[in-house]
Formats: sequence, structure tokens, C-alpha cells
Amino acid sequence: MSPSRLVDVADGFDVVAERYDLMVAINPGYHRHLLLSARRLRLGGPSPSGRGRLRLLDLGCGTGLSTAALLRAYPGAEVVGVDTSAGMLARARAKSWPAGVRFVQAKAEEVAEALAGEGIADGLDGALAAYLVRNVPDRDGLLATVCALLAPGAPLAVHEYSVADSRRARWTWTVVCRGVVVPAGWVVQRHTALYRYLERSVLGFDGIAEFEARMTGAGLVDVTSLPMTGWQRGIVHTFLGRRPAEVPSRWPAG
Repeated sequence: MSPSRLVDVADGFDVVAERYDLMVAINPGYHRHLLLSARRLRLGGPSPSGRGRLRLLDLGCGTGLSTAALLRAYPGAEVVGVDTSAGMLARARAKSWPAGVRFVQAKAEEVAEALAGEGIADGLDGALAAYLVRNVPDRDGLLATVCALLAPGAPLAVHEYSVADSRRARWTWTVVCRGVVVPAGWVVQRHTALYRYLERSVLGFDGIAEFEARMTGAGLVDVTSLPMTGWQRGIVHTFLGRRPAEVPSRWPAG
């Protein structure tokens, strides 16, 4: 199995779903970094949509590890997790969740239709997309779709790899993949194809400035990026942006 398209990646995640949480637990800082990106949404004040309870999107939720990070950052929030992998979602649904958490199977590009089926047309208070955008062919379209789903002023955090701008980051990533990730994939899951794809997809993904420009082109404002800590500094980043606040009319009513 040599995944190169989104459908193949989904199949790959189905294969590794049963032991995925064990696999990522080998990565120092994995859970801490997801929580850091969730907290960088900075939803400490009133919800941008005006609801009392935050409604958040976890796009590419996988087994629910990013969902758990959102709930740790924002206790009591309503979280909708969306993923295309049936196997990963089965693992997510098997966990214990508070009321207000639900999971929906859909391709990332079809998230608007999937949320509409759940009675959510727009007005999200925030969204997190962890390790997802790199795997989507139409990245610009996806970002524009998520921007449109957000309430005016609401933020998006994209938790993603980007090593294109740094020779050191590319070298570190390659060494870690070939020396740790791929061998661990064989030991833990007897599967390496998805992790070999992971190495290639990260090396081929946008640089930081390129992805920030992509977010701006999708309609997001206040776009910036923040680094992770530890060995993934310079490798994984939180890319932040928000939907513009609605511009008030120039003319008074009446």
C-alpha cells in the first residue's frame, strides 16, 4: 500500500487506527503540543457567535486526541469532530466523552455539507485542524470553506508540519522518520506505508510564509504562525487566523 491521494491516506489511517494512540504516545510532546495549539485559539472571553457555550470544530479529529485537547482548553465546549477515516472515528467514539461531543464521518472538503446535516450552517466559535491540511488536495478551497463556517471574528488554528524553509528542520525530520517513526510503525503496527507517506508529505508541504499567504488568500485575517517546543521546534507550527469581523454599515439605519 503506497498512499498518495486523500482516499489512500484515509485507507491508511483505517489500517493503523487500532494502535494509533499507542504509536503517537511514542512522540514526546504530542499531546502537549495539541493542547498548546488549542489554547492558542484564545477563546477566553465571550463566544464570537454570541452563544453562551462555545461550539468548536475539530477537523481531522482522528481518534479524538485533538478533541480531548480542545476540551481541556475549553471545558464545557460543544465539539464536533469530523474525519474521513471510519477506523479512526470508531476509536474516537469508543472513548468516554461529555455531553456535547459528537463525531461525523466526512471528507474534509465536504465539511460544510456534513455540518449542515448536523444542523450547523455556520457560526462556529473556533476551529482546529491538526495534521490535516497537508493531506487535502484543494487546500485553498478547504481553508475558504472553514473560514466561511466561522462566526465573524472567530479563530482557526492549523496545527501542521512545515519544514520547507529550513535545511536543519528538513534534515531533522528525515532522520527522525527513517530512524524512529518508520521502524516504530513496523514494531507497533506491522505497517510502514502510512509513515513513509508522512515523511514525503511533510517534505513536500508549504513553507511557513507560503502557507500563511494561503490562509490570507482564503479570507482569513491576522494570520501568523507560532512554533512548538522541544525537538519539533521549527518542524510543527500553529498557524493562526480568524474570519474578519463584519464591517458595520457606513450609513445609519432609517
